[in-house]
Amino acid sequence: MNRILLLIALTFFSATLALSQEMNHPATDEKKGTNTGAGEMGFYSTAEVKWKVGPASLPAGAKFAVLEGDPAKEGPFVMRLWLPDGFRVQPHTHPKVERVTVISGIFNLGMGKKFDQLATREMTAGTFGFWPPGMSHFAWARGETVLQLHGTGPWIITYVNPADDPRNAKK
Repeated sequence: MNRILLLIALTFFSATLALSQEMNHPATDEKKGTNTGAGEMGFYSTAEVKWKVGPASLPAGAKFAVLEGDPAKEGPFVMRLWLPDGFRVQPHTHPKVERVTVISGIFNLGMGKKFDQLATREMTAGTFGFWPPGMSHFAWARGETVLQLHGTGPWIITYVNPADDPRNAKK
């Protein structure tokens, strides 16, 4: 009887472990960097990250790379942002929790509806931070800075002052 109970417990544990690994390591389409659900994996060494100019919602000079998912669509995503030295993002909000990990450089983050470089908190490489939906915040980079954003899409940025939104610039 004890052997049967042990066998049942081991079977249950193995099934739970397999399900947990599947949920914690979503499948990735290597060509697109998107979650496919097909049981594949995705790896990105620093050299393999494909940077693109933009996104359009940030001032000129930024680059981004989507590693998993699609920030423009509903669902989980992971993307990186590369910011040049002195890069600034004016006060803005997001409708969902923003989660940021600093990969390299220094990211300075402030809260409020007015940009104040002296009222920021320094986030050095390895620092993780998150803030709630709707919280007005602003940022600037010291040195070339790489951030990793992960969250639930769609990723939307709304500037406190619409004139600060690069998408509203006259072309």
